Amino acid sequence: MVDGAALGAPDGRGSLVGMTRSGGTLARLLAALVAAVLVVSGCTVTPPPPLVPSTPGVTVVPKEKANEVVVGLDDVRGGYNPHTLAGQSTVTTALASLLLPSTFRTAPDGSPRLDLDLMVSAEVTRADPYTVTYVLRRDASWSDSAPIAAEDFVYLWQRMRSEPGVVDPAGYRLISDITSREGGKVVEVVFDQPYPGWRSLFANLLPAHLLKDAPGGWGAALADSFPATGGPFAVRTLDQPRGEIVLERSDRYWEQPPALDRVVLRRASQSGTISALRTGDDQVALIRPDAAAVEELAELARSRQLSTAQVPRPEVVQLLLRPASPRLADPKVRAAVMASVNRDELIAAGSRGGPSAGLRADSLVVPPSKAGYRPTMPRSSVDPAALFTEAGYTRSESGQWGRDGRPLELTVAAPAGIEPYVTIANQLQRQLTLSGIAVRLLTTPPNELFGQDLAGTSAGNAEQGRVVDIAVVPQVDTGDSAAVLASTFGCRAPSGDGGEPIPANLSGFCDQSLQPVIDAALTGRSLLSDALAQLEPLLWQQAVVLPLFQVADLLVALPEAQGVSAGPPFAGPLSQAPLWRREGR
Repeated sequence: MVDGAALGAPDGRGSLVGMTRSGGTLARLLAALVAAVLVVSGCTVTPPPPLVPSTPGVTVVPKEKANEVVVGLDDVRGGYNPHTLAGQSTVTTALASLLLPSTFRTAPDGSPRLDLDLMVSAEVTRADPYTVTYVLRRDASWSDSAPIAAEDFVYLWQRMRSEPGVVDPAGYRLISDITSREGGKVVEVVFDQPYPGWRSLFANLLPAHLLKDAPGGWGAALADSFPATGGPFAVRTLDQPRGEIVLERSDRYWEQPPALDRVVLRRASQSGTISALRTGDDQVALIRPDAAAVEELAELARSRQLSTAQVPRPEVVQLLLRPASPRLADPKVRAAVMASVNRDELIAAGSRGGPSAGLRADSLVVPPSKAGYRPTMPRSSVDPAALFTEAGYTRSESGQWGRDGRPLELTVAAPAGIEPYVTIANQLQRQLTLSGIAVRLLTTPPNELFGQDLAGTSAGNAEQGRVVDIAVVPQVDTGDSAAVLASTFGCRAPSGDGGEPIPANLSGFCDQSLQPVIDAALTGRSLLSDALAQLEPLLWQQAVVLPLFQVADLLVALPEAQGVSAGPPFAGPLSQAPLWRREGR
């Protein structure tokens, strides 16, 4: 059959009418068509050949959909080291839980549970010196066949006790030595003091044999890839520009393999992710929605069956008013600046009416979703003008605060490209400017911010005008809140003999009168609750930290993704991905 449209006409009839005007053209065309029909007339009843060659007695079965679950995320940006503040994100938590081995995992009740996929045992074997002995499975190995062994413990310990910008290093700094035997499968960790929170250590071990001599050192570790993995999944593709990470069942995994062949993590806008849920292209989403997206998901739930759950991250957004800065060294000035902040407005801007809005953080150490949380923030109606005046500042006719002929100018810093920190920093700049405080906003790459700008007040930073006065940064709880207390507010003994204690935290805060109470909580000589009852009123007066809210994601799952849940506290939903199943394929 010849379609007239194929001859360039709007329809078959128009084509033929046009050709009658060209004399013998139509006759010649018809003759050619007749000849073609005669050639094929002997087989006109034969069906067209099949697309797939058939074999007698064999039935062709259509290929099933892939045995995979696609998870929509807000971002899959690089920086996947779970031990750095710069690397904290939903995707980092997800990848660490699936690709890296841990001595303990979080149980459903929030307590640490020995991970028998990696471990045989772990226990305190000596009281003096305080020693914990870990026995690893002999078949546990990295994806390149290197054994998971003592050198991985040593590498993580050495980095966590000395590198800037790491998460909760206080527990690692109590370790004095690590020894091994039986080919590195028995690891003895010796502490200077008793440490009841030792189970929070050595989570998400890293492949020391590949990273210890790698170019870029610790700062480049897991920056944009995983050189080796030690979990139930392995990385097939990690495409940041395209926004997709494909994880496949690991052939090297020594334990029971996952039910899924693949887990795909896919970046999209929130509207794009909701659209993918609507069409079934995504079966799961883990996003930080705003109020409009929450309403759109509620509307989708009315037309399509889906489940939702709030997933709090171990991450509290906070403002650090840094005593390390000469401009904020005076606690009166810090208190005046803090009183100038509209906290409710910052929380609203950062949470955007999403799941974080109900997780206001009114405590300095324990996050709102964690057992033991108790609001301690004092109610105060302090007049910032009175505090500035008391600190020796006067206000000019233009409304600008200043002292000794100089205006008060502060630098506010946030990790570039990371939300909600940049949004809050912008809002804070606006608030302080309206209050008569000049503000310079500094957004720098996360590794640079945490590894350099907040690592101290070096002369180099001062010369470049990079001394940060206020930082909008996360406080992260890795399981031991006593370590959070010590890592956020504690002092650290200087290296070598003698000398004054130095700050061990991002703010540069160090109060020797509080240190014995902090040490007692860290080493178990006192209960954390008792220590916080004594410390928090004093720490609020210091005006160093202003917590805002705990970051939370929203988990959305379609029925075909079976076994999907919020997961244990702070472990994230993808920690359970080895148990997920795909139905309706």
